[in-house]
Amino acid sequence: MTVPTPQAPYGVDPQGRPYSDKSKIVAGILQIFLGGLGIGRFYVGSVGVGIAQLLTCGGLGIWALIDGIIFLVSNDRTDKHGRVLRG
Repeated sequence: MTVPTPQAPYGVDPQGRPYSDKSKIVAGILQIFLGGLGIGRFYVGSVGVGIAQLLTCGGLGIWALIDGIIFLVSNDRTDKHGRVLRG
């Protein structure tokens, strides 16, 4: 574990990328349960995708469910600033 710096207040991942203040677990759970409204995407700052999910009811639920699972298992999801979501 590295010491937090002003550029990476939540530390950095093993590849040296700064961690976000957002959690991938929270994003995944929000996306699974409220993905039809795009809530998980709004949480991480992906407003455009959130609106698309809102208008399509999360791709009739399928897009939202798959997106939520990917949030939970992926280590490469980022927030709107390009910082990796914390696990």
